[in-house]
Amino acid sequence: MSTVIIIGGHGKVALRTAPLLIDAGHTVRSIIRKEEQAADIRDTGAEPVVADIASLSEDELVDLFRGAGAVIWAAGAGGGDADATWAIDRDAAIRTMDAAEKAQVNRYVMVSYFNSRLVDGRVPGVSKDEGMYPYYNAKSQADEHLKNSRLDYTIVGPSALNLDEPSGMITVDNSGESADLDVPETSRGNVAQVIAAALDEPEAVRKTIFFHDGDAPIAQAVKTGH
Repeated sequence: MSTVIIIGGHGKVALRTAPLLIDAGHTVRSIIRKEEQAADIRDTGAEPVVADIASLSEDELVDLFRGAGAVIWAAGAGGGDADATWAIDRDAAIRTMDAAEKAQVNRYVMVSYFNSRLVDGRVPGVSKDEGMYPYYNAKSQADEHLKNSRLDYTIVGPSALNLDEPSGMITVDNSGESADLDVPETSRGNVAQVIAAALDEPEAVRKTIFFHDGDAPIAQAVKTGH
């Protein structure tokens, strides 16, 4: 199995993902911003790597990624201001994609969002005056860049997240007809299981999976898209 780099390693989804990847035989390196987060990373079985992903250049990211087999983007501005959202959720994410290509890391899993669906360059029904506009569109633009890359990507787009116990069951909704408010929330534990399943599923390569908690086993849903 390969070395997997998780960007945003101290996030709630990432902390649930690392043990699953380790159980699957991968070595995990989790990138975090603060040294005081390192103990939590070690508790998952992963190796902590302290780095500010927002400030690293593409060349520095290449050095960080070299030798890895996959990159998982699970970072985000976390409700910061608009400038921080664009800088992290779009610009930094895109730098990691370009760096992964240069470092010859072919596999890339992006944790996106259910509402981040571009039509004519922006998320439909969301005006620039709305508070979530930067987030939806930053995620969408990062997703589009990834789709146009040479990477073997999978984009996973859960609905609004909660801390419920994971059921291991989801419903895939790639129709683009449902908004986030119209569908059930998604357990962070289920998101972690989707990431782990998608990473090693050949049928998930170059696919986008929008989903919420539902009634299909995750392994089946990731493989078949429904």
